[in-house]
Amino acid sequence: MAVLLRTLLQPGRPPGVLGRSLGRREASLSTGSGVAVRVRFAPSPTGFLHLGGLRTALYNYLFAKKHGGSFILRLEDTDQTRLVPGAADNIEHMLEWAGIPPDESPHRGGPRGPYLQSQRLELYAQATEALLKTGAAYPCFCSSQRLELLKKEALRSRQTPRYDNRCRNLSQRQVAEKLAKDPKPAIRFRLEEEAPAFQDLVYGWNRHEVASVEGDPVILKSDGFPTYHLACVVDDHHMGISHVLRGSEWLVSTSKHLLLYQALGWPPPRFAHLPLLLNRDGSKLSKRQGDIFLESFAAAGFLPDALLDIITNCGSGFPENQMGRTLPELVAQFDLTRITCHSALLDLEKLPEFNRLHLRRLVSNETQRRQLVEKLQLLVEEAFGSQLPDRAVLDPAYVERIILLRQGHICRLQDLVSPAHAFLWTRPAVGRTQLGAISEQVDVIAKRVLRLLEGPGASLTQDVLNAELKKLSEGLPGTKHSNVMKLLRVALSGQPQGPPVAEMMVSLGPKEVRERIQKVLSS
Repeated sequence: MAVLLRTLLQPGRPPGVLGRSLGRREASLSTGSGVAVRVRFAPSPTGFLHLGGLRTALYNYLFAKKHGGSFILRLEDTDQTRLVPGAADNIEHMLEWAGIPPDESPHRGGPRGPYLQSQRLELYAQATEALLKTGAAYPCFCSSQRLELLKKEALRSRQTPRYDNRCRNLSQRQVAEKLAKDPKPAIRFRLEEEAPAFQDLVYGWNRHEVASVEGDPVILKSDGFPTYHLACVVDDHHMGISHVLRGSEWLVSTSKHLLLYQALGWPPPRFAHLPLLLNRDGSKLSKRQGDIFLESFAAAGFLPDALLDIITNCGSGFPENQMGRTLPELVAQFDLTRITCHSALLDLEKLPEFNRLHLRRLVSNETQRRQLVEKLQLLVEEAFGSQLPDRAVLDPAYVERIILLRQGHICRLQDLVSPAHAFLWTRPAVGRTQLGAISEQVDVIAKRVLRLLEGPGASLTQDVLNAELKKLSEGLPGTKHSNVMKLLRVALSGQPQGPPVAEMMVSLGPKEVRERIQKVLSS
């Protein structure tokens, strides 16, 4: 701040003498074929990573990988009053979990660090000093009370609140007098009357006359921390960012940012503003809804690939909507020129089906299936613990068999430890009275099933078992096949509904089926 104060007291050039060549501005928007692609995801750690943030990060990642470039994570933590403990670590951890890790980040480091804005204050001070020297910026001594009154008066008059630029034309003598009383003023950027036009890679040509609708913005607060407008420009320049892919809510601020680039004499990156990700009914995703945070999806057992698939399936940027794309396929098919201006409507009710598809893909891969087996073993121990009859139910071969048999019927691995599947891991408490209410032929049915398993039944398939059970029912006069199946289902699982009986028998295996049937006979 001391350096800035010296700058404030030096004569600067008259305001409004920034470059005016629109042609040069347009030319500067092109990075050229020889410039390496470098993109960034720059969230504020004022909350945990949610679906909207994941989509922005994903599109940056896809663009970088598509063009052999780098994907950078930068955390914009300059608003120290709103930081949420653990949010910074959560954001990077969830990007890793989602399979789109940054190439450079606070944890990984990199050649253009540090990657926390709170550790880059010197760069913002240097940029501010340069702007003050040229007269493109000036100190503002207005109190927060005065600014609040301006805002209230504008709202009362049904006008857009804006700063009235009161401190813009203070003389050097006035600045010196005020500095003696207030040595830490805020610094504002002098907006040009003619904002530069720019060609957004999604929304096309744009120009926002920011000076006519808002006052000169604060770029450096009195505490030495920058506002978003200065920080993102300074960081994107020093980090060599070639393309800025960010939410469309920043589209109207881009002219302001281009004025800053122009005043600092830096070539700007190319801009691509991404349409909003909305709920199916067109309402905005709310961060207050806990279920939009990635941690919630991970804890609920949803797969990263399913989330990446659904948030790209509902939007644009690909040749066609196609369910089931993997990350390598997303990279190969991504095309920035195909992104439209229409908001993407996200239907989270379809997420279980997306997850079912990607879960089956994992099951079909032997290495990934082994990982699923290990995860399910942990889920079973956590869900049932001391209720497990013995360690045999955690045998990898048994757990793998369950996954293979149920893969098309479940959406998440967690479904296999739901009450409907508890019979796979614990033995039900079923009495003869309960079964007798279904059929009077309890003993006959039980003995016939045992005989079926004494022979080649140990290797019977579902198809063969279905045929044999059909024959078993036909040999029982006055007993419907449906009642026989219901009785066996209750005997094996304790539940009147569930998977087909033949599948249950194959899942449990002949030894366990015999024990459960014999228990019925002895009860």
